[in-house]
Amino acid sequence: MAKSKVFSKREICIVLLVLLLVGFGCLMVYSASSYSAAHKYDNQFFFLFKQLFGVVLGVFALFFFAFVDYHLLKKFKWWILLVSVILLVLVFVPGFGVQSYGANRWLNLFGISIQPSELAKFALVLFLASYLADNHEKIKTIKGLLPPLAVAGVLCVLVIIEPSMSVTMCLGFVTLFMLIIGGMSKKHTLIFSSMAATVVPLLILAEPYRLKRLFAFLDPWASPQGEGFQLIQSLYGLGNGGWFGVGLFQSRQKHLFLPFAESDFIFSIIGEELGLVGCLALLVAYAALVFFLFKVGLNAKDRFGCLLACGVGIVIAVQTLLNVAVVTGSIPPTGLPLPFISSGGTSVAVFMAAIGVVLNIDRQSRNTNI
Repeated sequence: MAKSKVFSKREICIVLLVLLLVGFGCLMVYSASSYSAAHKYDNQFFFLFKQLFGVVLGVFALFFFAFVDYHLLKKFKWWILLVSVILLVLVFVPGFGVQSYGANRWLNLFGISIQPSELAKFALVLFLASYLADNHEKIKTIKGLLPPLAVAGVLCVLVIIEPSMSVTMCLGFVTLFMLIIGGMSKKHTLIFSSMAATVVPLLILAEPYRLKRLFAFLDPWASPQGEGFQLIQSLYGLGNGGWFGVGLFQSRQKHLFLPFAESDFIFSIIGEELGLVGCLALLVAYAALVFFLFKVGLNAKDRFGCLLACGVGIVIAVQTLLNVAVVTGSIPPTGLPLPFISSGGTSVAVFMAAIGVVLNIDRQSRNTNI
């Protein structure tokens, strides 16, 4: 019997792509935040140090989960889901939850800021992968669809009341796509897609600020100092970058013109400093990573591993596309970080942990085929 390699070529490509993305992310977080961090915290490295902390945790999590049997996650799926729900509820509890810009999306645990919705995305993927693997025949019926829709519904409700419509949309898309690859019928796909398309406008109409964002998306120059300000500044940054950008660290928009330049709108800073070519290179890196994750899924030794690996790829693809669409003015503005790149320790650590799980799926698949 041949001796199995620690990492295959595909796994090495995945690790290198992730390390490339997080390394580039740290560079861009510093570039996008150095001025605002020096202005607000008197420390130009404030956001960079926070990002590095998340990356270090993420590296440990990646290699830890790469060598832990992913089937253990299936056994603990209900506990992981329960913890995710509890953390989402705690954001509303005084003393635990941290309110920022009118939203309750963060927890302060032992001095560390955590965003529970980041964990909820992958808790949902884990549950859906497990359920769909064990009930691939039932999923063709309405009764069989109720459990995954109920779980996704609970998470979506807890996230939308934070409020965070962007993460809610991400959870919704992930659920829909995983149900499709899990075997949901075309009829049910059409029904639930139509229902989702109806719910989104209702959610927009339910909150005045979302309606203002919609109008700002349709005509940002109608309120250049109000709701349209952020999108206009983002478009200025992208337009200023041209083909090859104005140069690394040379962004003008990061000088307090573009809000959340280091987080939700970091893609605009990338476009300004590295131009269209830099943006396309980044999107190619994401496409390559998602391709490799789906390859792992297609070669997994069991249905659960297949759905879990593909689910991680779906989260990365959906979140990347939504972020880029917002920054380029293709959809109404909403806050959602760019995976592995945007400032946010919780996000980068959780995404890297998910990559570790996919690596374990591939390792076990290789060992089975030897």
